Amino acid sequence: MNSAIHTSAPATRPGRVLNLGTIGYEDALALQVSLRDQRIAGSIPDTLILLEHPPVITVGRSGNTENVLVSDAVLKENGIELYHTNRGGDVTYHGPGQLVGYTILDLKPYGLDLRLHLRRIEEVVIQALKAFDIQATRVPGFTGVWVKDEKIASIGLHIKRWVTMHGFALNLQPQLQHFSFIHPCGIRDRSMTSMERLLGHLVESDLVRKELAAAFGVVFDLALEEESARHAVT
Repeated sequence: MNSAIHTSAPATRPGRVLNLGTIGYEDALALQVSLRDQRIAGSIPDTLILLEHPPVITVGRSGNTENVLVSDAVLKENGIELYHTNRGGDVTYHGPGQLVGYTILDLKPYGLDLRLHLRRIEEVVIQALKAFDIQATRVPGFTGVWVKDEKIASIGLHIKRWVTMHGFALNLQPQLQHFSFIHPCGIRDRSMTSMERLLGHLVESDLVRKELAAAFGVVFDLALEEESARHAVT
């Protein structure tokens, strides 16, 4: 059964959020492509997918494998896959304890402005973190969300016919050591952080999902309906 996700003001467009569990990167990519094509065809509304991945390092279209700092043997020893993908950006890490939000959005109602869209994705994360008393910000010259000089969320997108896929990755309580295996997003002089590190305790994923969905609805003016994992993948 679907359930409405309430935001702070009435929204003018329909949308949905798919709350999934842990899904392999390749399977999640195939799901995104399918939903992206359905969105292009107009058969589904704008959609936010929330999930986690098993440990994987992904290299984006503009990525440089020199930003992967360890050997294949070390990655294998740590159970980390390496995957080249079609999103924008450089190298990043996904793993348990990191909440990934994939956005299947038609940008035509939002002004066909990719930079503005990136700022809106950042705003979703910034607003969600406020519910946990984390004051996150943007850093000029860098995409993503930061707490002081540490990065807590990364963003990378792909667009076809003005419909987006990929999205953001927010660190709840991942193994931060795994970020030392790369230069995250190609950045060499700044470190990654997490909600657990900032707050001093574990964070319930369900609570963060709720706040992200609420912020997503407000920022993109969507009245979101939550759908089951079974419905999402059929």
